[in-house]
Amino acid sequence: MNRPCAPACAAPAAAALAALLLAGCAPLTERVILLPASGGGGSGALSVKTPQAELLLAEPYAQADVVGGVPRRQTSSAQDVQAAYGGLLALQPPRPQRFVLNFEIGGDTPTAESLPVLERLRAALAATPGADLVVVGHTDRVGAVEANDRLGLQRAQSVRDRLVAAGAAPERISVAGRGEREPLVATDDEVPEPRNRRVEIKLR
Repeated sequence: MNRPCAPACAAPAAAALAALLLAGCAPLTERVILLPASGGGGSGALSVKTPQAELLLAEPYAQADVVGGVPRRQTSSAQDVQAAYGGLLALQPPRPQRFVLNFEIGGDTPTAESLPVLERLRAALAATPGADLVVVGHTDRVGAVEANDRLGLQRAQSVRDRLVAAGAAPERISVAGRGEREPLVATDDEVPEPRNRRVEIKLR
């Protein structure tokens, strides 16, 4: 008989599925399976630690069965997980969706390459009415810190306006500007870096 237990702690990019299994006279076993990140990306890493031993799971669908207090490495698959735990997975809330729009230097105009991302964002918004959105604007390190703080916020607000025009409720959108303080790519001062000129949107 399978009995669900609370998920194990996992790295930010990871998700874990845990269940307690009791079969006949076998010792109590905790099973932990590392699931891939949303969108089919990596899985981060998860440490399964007991007083007797510690086992690191770092690949999608890596599995640890804890028998008699000792974690033992196993492997699973998407099909195995769905067959055994599909009902539990269906009860989970949807994972947040993340989108990144890049911007032309010095302003709040998205790059041409970001326009398809904007369309995917609009489609996701239409498919999840009532979703909350967090919109955070960033810049590269060209210009003064104070000016970049204003520019990061300006970029975030321009995306907010696009989302409202696409049907998002204004009261469900949080907007912030981080300027050059949280670069995606570390650079020296006054170095133009296109990947840092961005707005990150989290839809949840």
